[in-house]
Amino acid sequence: MIKVENLVKKYGTKVAVNDISFTVGDREIVGFLGPNGAGKSTTMNILTGYLSSTSGKVEIDGQDILENSNKAKSSIGYLPEIPPLYMDMTVKEYLNFVYELKGCKLNRKKHIQEILNVVKIEDVYNRLIRNLSRGYRQRVGIAQALIGNPKVIILDEPTIGLDPKQIVEVRNLIRTLGRDHSVILSTHILSEVQAVCDRIVIVNKGRVVADKPTDEISESYTGKRRLEAKICGNPKEVLNALRSLQGVTKAEALSQHELDATTFIIESEPGIDIRKPLFNLLASKNMPLVGLKELGMNLEDIFISLTNDPTKAPARKGSVVKRASAGNNQRKEK
Repeated sequence: MIKVENLVKKYGTKVAVNDISFTVGDREIVGFLGPNGAGKSTTMNILTGYLSSTSGKVEIDGQDILENSNKAKSSIGYLPEIPPLYMDMTVKEYLNFVYELKGCKLNRKKHIQEILNVVKIEDVYNRLIRNLSRGYRQRVGIAQALIGNPKVIILDEPTIGLDPKQIVEVRNLIRTLGRDHSVILSTHILSEVQAVCDRIVIVNKGRVVADKPTDEISESYTGKRRLEAKICGNPKEVLNALRSLQGVTKAEALSQHELDATTFIIESEPGIDIRKPLFNLLASKNMPLVGLKELGMNLEDIFISLTNDPTKAPARKGSVVKRASAGNNQRKEK
């Protein structure tokens, strides 16, 4: 749905985006992360057609964002960090204005009603936008992005400034949008990415330093799988049993709890899931397993590690990053 190839953007001698490549599949929610000055905002502006690239290529639903700008933009719904709202309009007036602005050909009444239902703003449809809460304004901003039923939704910091209840509501809305649209979510809130995204792309100093499915990124960049297990039984006997399990590289006891349970940290070889064999082993030895959770570097640790010194990051398996030869696909600034 979105294809970015060898994207470069220069401002004079400064390189803001340096050979970025990634894709976003149909109905995939991708978190797009990066520290300040990483090239994230510049990339987003190129994706939406606001800026041209120095070289490289961006396709939206098969349409080049520079060569077929109007067709490509018609497939994009965009919510900037500050929603483009007119405070003196009612929600009804504003959404009808956006409908006209986009030249939408869908049945107006039916289409807008469907958006109101999805975004859950029916109860404020006739209210002035300036009288709405921050959470409702964000919803109206998302509603304008949905006008025309675009295939791609790009959201820039959609929950900034919201209270915890509003954040949960917007996260649920983003998950709903992912059922019918491809979504790029740009945010500094890492827990938000983990909560809603299928895949994570991290950029730093104009380059992609990570591109992995959300549920694989921790193992990919730590090189091992770690479990925290609470097990009842004699700690020495439990440790011996754990260390005998095929695939286990390390096991250690941390602390003892009530009910004769001890917390153990278990590390296994990359790519090996020991949870079922672990359960079967402990059951056979009458050592009840009363707690189990997966550990590893959290997304914040990985983000800090990669953006502080990306040269120390392990090779990314399955990354879509490609290196462009110098001088390929040069484009003139527009």
